[in-house]
Amino acid sequence: MKIHCIQHVNFETPGTITEWIAQKNHFLSTTHLYENESFPKIETFDLLIVMGGPMNIYEYEKYTWLREEKAFLEKAITGGKAVLGICLGAQLLADVLKAEVFKNNYKEIGWFPVSAERAEKAEIPLLEGIPEDFPAFHWHGDTFSLPGGAKRLFENEACKNQGFIYENRVIGLQFHLEMSNQTIKNVIENCRDELIEGKYIQKEDEMLNRTDFLKESRKLTFRLLDNLEKTITH
Repeated sequence: MKIHCIQHVNFETPGTITEWIAQKNHFLSTTHLYENESFPKIETFDLLIVMGGPMNIYEYEKYTWLREEKAFLEKAITGGKAVLGICLGAQLLADVLKAEVFKNNYKEIGWFPVSAERAEKAEIPLLEGIPEDFPAFHWHGDTFSLPGGAKRLFENEACKNQGFIYENRVIGLQFHLEMSNQTIKNVIENCRDELIEGKYIQKEDEMLNRTDFLKESRKLTFRLLDNLEKTITH
């Protein structure tokens, strides 16, 4: 399978997703937007992964590639591609699918539990083998409404829409399952100014060296990608 990744900043990488790709012997290519690289042709990949970043989806003047990226995402979706958006990537997909992206009631930074939509679990192959509740790493201030025709996948008390699926192949996740301890360190180093007092904002020492959570996240990353792979290849 050919996988293409869009990376918005150098410190938010695909993380453990690259381990899954290597284990499966899939091919990975990347567009580094912070280096002004070009988007590939739609027919060159089977799965598109859109990573996170600290920018807002409407900061067009500061990030000149944003309009082009949205047009590319729309082309991928209408072209029938499988797409996985993470954090900013999920917000971009929601926007392209005509949903609203707006400031959440709370900024959510750190490890907080997420619940799978119980009513949807039996109907959505992507959720096969996913527990009803699990810890996930978060770093976001914005959220999104559900796109028309999409189903909610995950929620928690800080943020109602933590994930959605559209046409069984376009997935937006507001949280990060792909993080390693090093990638969390990298985000803290680059976005430390966001670590203010807040109901859902943890201290650095609460976020780092959580071996138990990282192990569970890696396992869930592999499970979700396995499930997504089945829908692509069958």
